Amino acid sequence: MREIADAGPWMAAGLAGVLGLLVGSFLNVVIHRLPAMMRRDWLSESVGNLMRWDADTPTLWSQVFGPRAAAPAALERAAAEAATALDGLPPLTLSRPRSRCGACGRAIRWYENIPVLSWLALRGRCAGCHAAIALRYPLVEIVTGLLFALCGWRFGLSPEAALWAAFCAILVCQFAIDLDTQLLPDDLNYPLLWLGLAGAALGWTGVPLAEAVWGAVWGYLSLWLVYHAYRLATGKEGMGYGDFKLLAALGAWLGAHSLVAIILMSSLVGSVLGGGLLLAGRLAHKDVPISFGPFIAGAGLLCFVVGPQAMRQWAPFAFPFG
Repeated sequence: MREIADAGPWMAAGLAGVLGLLVGSFLNVVIHRLPAMMRRDWLSESVGNLMRWDADTPTLWSQVFGPRAAAPAALERAAAEAATALDGLPPLTLSRPRSRCGACGRAIRWYENIPVLSWLALRGRCAGCHAAIALRYPLVEIVTGLLFALCGWRFGLSPEAALWAAFCAILVCQFAIDLDTQLLPDDLNYPLLWLGLAGAALGWTGVPLAEAVWGAVWGYLSLWLVYHAYRLATGKEGMGYGDFKLLAALGAWLGAHSLVAIILMSSLVGSVLGGGLLLAGRLAHKDVPISFGPFIAGAGLLCFVVGPQAMRQWAPFAFPFG
């Protein structure tokens, strides 16, 4: 174990990269299932709010419209039917059920789930129904493996490397989830924020704790102010609160002085990503909304890959406060 801990940068990068490939396979599960789990929870809460559980508990309907108001019978029937249907659903967690083909429902065998290699061996198609398996699955594994390898190269096999690997893993998830669903789950934003603050307190991120706290504060407030200014000017909502929380988390990791650089990087990521989506035909219609979260998450990853010293050398104007 000591020899592994004292491994040189190439060995550390290799071991961390292999671990990253395995973690990337799990991240694909998170990206696919977490939004579905969230929506199931939201529907359960909505249905529960419409139903009267006992005579002494007022329904949400009566709380909003008055104690004598009753929900329409058709709505109560629909809520009851939805509750019954929800109760009949099989469990859905990050570990249950086993991974299955989205087209035919066939359970994926262990040897068909080896990161990257299985996708190549299957030629990107299900072994049962031969439906196409999205290229994103091996891409997430490869990107995660490379990011973990970079963590191992920079920090060795150390707690700092593990902390930054968690940073990368969460941002990969947020990037893909928001790109697919326009959601930035709090279940990922909050751990990212607290890990950044804890890392600063332990001295593992290189950012003083006070600067990490102010980074979180100003990261949140900056987009909060932009959001409300845009809403007052146009009557529309330009972004969601998840974007505020994500930038706050990045401020905790990278410090208040890096916020301008993160915003500039997000513009760069947005230009590249928007151009790619346009070429792919996903932005063919002007009414298709574009999430800001992938730009922020991509900017955080890009800032980590480039590193603070290189960022200061390449764009000193992006650090007006430090």
